Amino acid sequence: MKIVRALRGAVCCENTKESITENVCKMFNEIVIQNNLTAADIISVQFSLTKDLTVLNPATALRKGDVRIDVSELALFCSQEAFIEGGMPYVVRVLIHTYMDQFANKKNIYLNGAEKLRPDFSK
Repeated sequence: MKIVRALRGAVCCENTKESITENVCKMFNEIVIQNNLTAADIISVQFSLTKDLTVLNPATALRKGDVRIDVSELALFCSQEAFIEGGMPYVVRVLIHTYMDQFANKKNIYLNGAEKLRPDFSK
């Protein structure tokens, strides 16, 4: 039986369109692969990004980038991360609501330096 689950991820990027596109797609693809997701499983994808990433919306990057599943019909949304003094810069975070088997071991993905945010998920 499938239930609604929430998956998390984060990736550090440079403030270039190429870096954001490459890294957002890499993170998304890894979440899809590690959790055996299809487009039909995904309910919504919400991104946040730190205030120093200004050149491209990660939702746009995902739609235009190289991804393993068709994202054209997915509900994508992006907002700016709350600024916290001393917080990690140049980070795109993602929250994906999806249908998954109730007994599946969900895998959250942190890449390219963002592993420091959640070392418990990056072992």
